[in-house]
Amino acid sequence: MQLTRFSDLGLRVLMYLTQQQANRPQAVTIAEVATQFAVPHNHLVKVVNRLRKLGWIEAIRGRKGGLHLAVEANALRLGAVLRELEGHAELINCAEPPCTLRGRCLLKGALNAGMQAFYDKLDQYSLADVCSTTTADAISEMHQQYLVRLVSISS
Repeated sequence: MQLTRFSDLGLRVLMYLTQQQANRPQAVTIAEVATQFAVPHNHLVKVVNRLRKLGWIEAIRGRKGGLHLAVEANALRLGAVLRELEGHAELINCAEPPCTLRGRCLLKGALNAGMQAFYDKLDQYSLADVCSTTTADAISEMHQQYLVRLVSISS
């Protein structure tokens, strides 16, 4: 199984904002996150809008605006996040194209059980769990480097 780029970016945004919540009073902008992860601004806007609709982040417009986590990082379970971002598509569709084994095959059930086990395992970890120690340090460093670049550009 491979995560979609949308889910990957959603996780990265949430991780980046976790450190903002813990260490920085100022908001993070979409432009900053897009720069930090080298992704198109327009694609990131779609991801941020989805995270906002799910109630996980706050997006404030305007000069003093930006992005903030709307929930505590330890309240977001990775399995739940990925269930929402990935959608509820099955791994295989026995109806299209029609499979001659349909109704007599155990493969779909095994794959569904594996997918459930994957999400159940990820539910054991919170966003805070994966954003501690070295990850937290790396994100804080990224933000500091971004701020230094901003200052040097405006000088």
